[in-house]
Amino acid sequence: MNIFIDNKSGAPIYDQIYSQIKSHIISGALKEDEPLPSIRNLAKDLKISVVTTKRAYDELEREGYIYTIAAKGCFVAPKNVELIREANLRKIEELMQEINKLAATCNLSKKEIIDMFDIISEE
Repeated sequence: MNIFIDNKSGAPIYDQIYSQIKSHIISGALKEDEPLPSIRNLAKDLKISVVTTKRAYDELEREGYIYTIAAKGCFVAPKNVELIREANLRKIEELMQEINKLAATCNLSKKEIIDMFDIISEE
């Protein structure tokens, strides 16, 4: 699992870690019950504070993406299909908002966007 910290992004470091691990879990790159790097090791690898890494892991656990076993570590939680569906719906909505903005700058109509989507869907 590769995690990249972008100091220029403006997003908090814990949020970058959280988002990337969550993305790996949703995509299936991280499998159910797979161990995550320890909080200390990840902090050391990324050259960041343990507190920052712990905050990302705590958020992932609070949302049900990972679970912790005392003295063993953190692991990928069994996939909650509804949780994953909601995450994907949010992502689709964000992308659709971006499409809407881009379409407005190009003076594309709703029909033209739908036609483009139909063509892409057929491929």
